[in-house]
Amino acid sequence: MELQLTPLRSPPLHPRTTIHPTKATATATASTVSACSVEPQSLKPRPQFPRQAPLHRRRRSIPFDLPSLCASIEQLVAEGRHREACDALRDARAGAPFVALPAPTYDALVTAASALREAGSAAAVLWHMESSGFEPDQYMWNRVLGMYLVCGMLTEAREVFEGMPTRSRVTWGVMMGGLVDGKRPRAALALFGELWEEVGVGAGPRVLVVAVRAATVLGSVRAGRELHCCVAKMGMSEDQYLPCALIDMYSKCGRVDEARRVFDGMPWRSVVAWNTMLAAYLLHGCSDQALDLYHDMCESGVQLDQFTFSTMLGVFSRLGLLEHAKQMHAGLIQSGLQMDIVGNTALVDLYCKWGQMEDARHVFERMPSRNLVSWNALIAGYGYHGMGGKAIEMFERLIAEGIAPNHVTFLGVLNACRFSGFIDRGKRIFQLMAHNPKTKPRAMHYACVIELFGRQGLLDEAYSMIRKAPFTPTANMWGALLTACRINKNIQLARLAAEQLLAMEPQKVNNYIVLLNLYISSGKHDEALTVVNTLKKAGLYMGAACSWITVKKKDHRFFFNDSLNPKSSEIYRRLDTLMEEIKELGYVSEDDELLPDILPDEQETLKVYHSEKLAVAFGLISTSPSAPLTINQSHRLCHDCHKAIKFVSQVTKREITTKKVTVLFIQCEKPVYKAYQLGLAAAVLLVVAHAVANFLGGCACICSQVEFIRASINRKLAATLIVLSWIALIVGFSLLLAGAISNSKSKTSCGFVHGKTLALGGIMCFVHAGITIAYYVTATAAAHEIR
Repeated sequence: MELQLTPLRSPPLHPRTTIHPTKATATATASTVSACSVEPQSLKPRPQFPRQAPLHRRRRSIPFDLPSLCASIEQLVAEGRHREACDALRDARAGAPFVALPAPTYDALVTAASALREAGSAAAVLWHMESSGFEPDQYMWNRVLGMYLVCGMLTEAREVFEGMPTRSRVTWGVMMGGLVDGKRPRAALALFGELWEEVGVGAGPRVLVVAVRAATVLGSVRAGRELHCCVAKMGMSEDQYLPCALIDMYSKCGRVDEARRVFDGMPWRSVVAWNTMLAAYLLHGCSDQALDLYHDMCESGVQLDQFTFSTMLGVFSRLGLLEHAKQMHAGLIQSGLQMDIVGNTALVDLYCKWGQMEDARHVFERMPSRNLVSWNALIAGYGYHGMGGKAIEMFERLIAEGIAPNHVTFLGVLNACRFSGFIDRGKRIFQLMAHNPKTKPRAMHYACVIELFGRQGLLDEAYSMIRKAPFTPTANMWGALLTACRINKNIQLARLAAEQLLAMEPQKVNNYIVLLNLYISSGKHDEALTVVNTLKKAGLYMGAACSWITVKKKDHRFFFNDSLNPKSSEIYRRLDTLMEEIKELGYVSEDDELLPDILPDEQETLKVYHSEKLAVAFGLISTSPSAPLTINQSHRLCHDCHKAIKFVSQVTKREITTKKVTVLFIQCEKPVYKAYQLGLAAAVLLVVAHAVANFLGGCACICSQVEFIRASINRKLAATLIVLSWIALIVGFSLLLAGAISNSKSKTSCGFVHGKTLALGGIMCFVHAGITIAYYVTATAAAHEIR
């Protein structure tokens, strides 16, 4: 339930009347304040307690040094010993219960209570202020308000806010910020609405920043745009904090283009503004735009900070720019900046993805502080590169340090067991996870264990995991079983898994490829041909895989049996020599797998000229003998190329790293492809119609239209018809272009929306073609009559 931000009926002049503990002394104090509430003054000294309570006025037998105690409290808070400072307040209450402490001492006590985040300590501080007759100024009231908000006492904080005699813009900002931190962004925006009605453009930039943050937490781009209008009305576009808040708001609301417009409109940009825009691009996967913006940032002369390094490491990791990341890491060390935990974790993750496990471990060990994400990145890296023993070692070290693992941690260590074949350890970790109510295994964990059993030939146990799962088996679980069946060539169980999997994901090409590999490796060519025909009927196809290598800051791409590179003859000679050398070391080609970059009817072709091998050969002839090679791929590395590259690395004494990079590709359904053909046919017919009509009419296009209008009985209607024909042409071509572009950016199948777009574009082009033929024929007839 949200906090109601309606004013109280009769707000007290002193907020202390409603927030003390229910003790006898507090009750007497509240009664006195109520009796005096009719006075016109908003703040006045607190009346002393009645004289009939002599017990509290007796002096201690032991001398009490209040100034020393106040100095001690301030010193304790300065040293960060907040608990001891609050305990010292008890001594002050016992020694001088109704003597006001100095303002700096109260300020220190508010700091201590805020740090402890305890409601009792906060109430005790304010009770002592009121019982001693202390008169807080505006600064102290703001501090007390912030203390209540930090301690989670939103209702009491609202009462303090309503009872304050005066409120500055800082007061409104503190109250709104506390509501945002307390997960009440709507209440914060409502409070800003009250302020805007009172003062309008005098609200101030800091209050607007808090309001924009409330819109960001709420995820409301509508509220954010209204606040943006307020910024424009107040003329605060030159303020550095407000544009950064707006950029962050638009970014987290999914409007990156509007965030960039705010960024471009800034008269001058601080490093915070650059970092905010870079983080926005990284958040939405716009890595290329982030890289371009980073280059502009370097050219602008802005001093980079650790947040810039942290963000760009994530960008380099996504783009696969290992050398750029290493250069940035070296520059960070030279500049002496201390990278935060996010940047260090991004660096660990980057090195893990590129197989630089020693560098990743070195960064991890030198981190001043680590969170669970840092541990997960290193464990997952060890597991992905087949270092299951080290992954389990880090997992046990994580447990020993008292850090509770989460689902991602267990997924990383189970993957390590899967790649390394640790069945017993995998079972033990899975059981450890199942016995903890907070980490019940999910479908992805079941899929790891299923594939772990399948890789070791335990298909019965793998199928039993699916049957005993406490939820409906997912596509990942059936896919893991299908992969296990392909490894062990179990046709019957593979058919069962394929039926379930294709029923869930009928448009996913990889499912068909796994089944196709199984039939080819088992010699079931008729069944393999059936799978290929099913792919064709569904309008699916396997896109040609691509491998590329970066040499001298330039990318060189290769496909299967590629001859487009200027050095093709030299590449093939080098590759043939390498194949002869590795065969002498024991390399034997694997012929029972369908490769992603070789179509089914090309399986008889030799695998020597696979794209990865061509990229490796080009790298060997284009770099120095000691330079490491990094091969990027748009597909999974096949077993034959994996084996061959290992032998090539031994022969050439080179470090060769392969990395799969996710790319976008087209998978068109048959109806969408038909619609696209229809649109192209309409465009061709349109061109032919123009040519034939001009040829028959013997005049240019504009002249034919003029003749058509002149020969018409209703010239206005004729002119309108011509205008509509050209509108149909523009709309038709626009729809065709929109359908083709959206289709080319699709990760999976195109979908029904693209088909409708392309079909509608074709229809509009046909409409224009019909109208064009009509007025050309009319114009030709009119010309013959004139003759």
